[in-house]
Amino acid sequence: MHSTIRPALMLSATVAVLSLAGCGDQATLPVSAGTGPNPTLPEPKSSLIPTVNIADAVGWPQGAQPVAAQGLSVTPFATGLDHPRWLRALPNGDILVAETNAPPKPEDGKGIKGWVMGLVMGKAGAKTPSADRITLLRDTDGDGKADVREPFLQGLYSPFGMALVGNDLYIANTDAVVKVPYKEGDTKITAKPVKVVDLPAGPINHHWTKNIIASRDGGKLYATVGSNSNVGENGMEAEQGRAAIWEIDLKTGAHRIFATGLRNPNGMDWNPVTGALWTAVNERDEIGSDLVPDYMTSVKDGGFYGWPYSYYGQHVDQRVEPQRPDLVAKAIPPDYALGPHTASLGLTFSRPGELPANLQQGAFIGQHGSWNRDPASGYKVIFVPFQNGKPSGEPVDVLAGFLDKDGKAQGRPVGVTLDNKGALLVADDVGNAVWRVSGSNAAQSAERPAERPDQPAQ
Repeated sequence: MHSTIRPALMLSATVAVLSLAGCGDQATLPVSAGTGPNPTLPEPKSSLIPTVNIADAVGWPQGAQPVAAQGLSVTPFATGLDHPRWLRALPNGDILVAETNAPPKPEDGKGIKGWVMGLVMGKAGAKTPSADRITLLRDTDGDGKADVREPFLQGLYSPFGMALVGNDLYIANTDAVVKVPYKEGDTKITAKPVKVVDLPAGPINHHWTKNIIASRDGGKLYATVGSNSNVGENGMEAEQGRAAIWEIDLKTGAHRIFATGLRNPNGMDWNPVTGALWTAVNERDEIGSDLVPDYMTSVKDGGFYGWPYSYYGQHVDQRVEPQRPDLVAKAIPPDYALGPHTASLGLTFSRPGELPANLQQGAFIGQHGSWNRDPASGYKVIFVPFQNGKPSGEPVDVLAGFLDKDGKAQGRPVGVTLDNKGALLVADDVGNAVWRVSGSNAAQSAERPAERPDQPAQ
């Protein structure tokens, strides 16, 4: 009897959930109100069923592509990839792309809410098996399109961040940082990866993506480790070492917690003016379409940024028990809000090159797109101008058009980086492509490649 009734109950529950998905809280403020150094933070809202408004993943129709801002052009650098999420430009101009997705997480998202989230993640195209591969892309003729594509390193475990230090390439799997030997020009690595340090993972592994960046002297790695929940609902014992950025000594493998209270940090880069580490962070969900803004911020050694006890500095989240007013008092407000629920993941600082002058001092942000906001936010790449090492104005849309006229996702931008000519590359995990953005009249070559100011010693 139960075997007959249970599918019927599940079906009716699914219909109910999907019908309610568009009936939750709606934004009363524009995304711009939750953007900038002093975002508007209205009173939080709560409901039994969270706002669920996620774009169906449909991919790009034949010949379609994102829309670049005026003065820019966009071309496909590579297409037909398998869920490309993160990028690493090598000194010789080769591009590494992590084709990856979430690992098995048997304990994540249990209960009705977890089941609902499983359904909507499936709609978003985030439930496909992980290719567990890094692919090398090479543009041999300089036309802005990769004409060489090789499976560079296979058999990884939900890889994400990559960093090159000397002759070692480091990869952040979801459960560990590993390394392999590399020499310039390699198109394939056959050596077995060697573990450097374990990272928090396990059967929950709620935020599975782990990013890494090398220090300027090449002596350390910094690794992002997202939280194991939205706001600590799995217990703080499940958050050990999480919601943090780690500092890893490459000589010894020893690590320490560099900064905490960062719910889900992803993109990282070194500020070319101040030398400070900056990161893009996904903030918490389920307290309204207008809360909480994702953000980017400089990261202070030993700094605490609020999660889960407070948001955007010392705004207390009443859902968290027990409360920790002692930690809230120490919470550092972020430098710059990036709009509520935009899922701002990628971050890279600009430099002179094939982009117009107005895009050569600031940071590019890849916004993967909302699920907990009505109407949708994100689903684009933006540029935040900087002066004297600090954000200095409103963001500019660089690449848009990822949602079609029916609100379906043709693509979703994730990682962003610059190639050796200073053009912007964008990983699109729903469109299965890497897009290249340059100035409309960009020179096709330069006397020598531009150098990144943050490139570790080789």
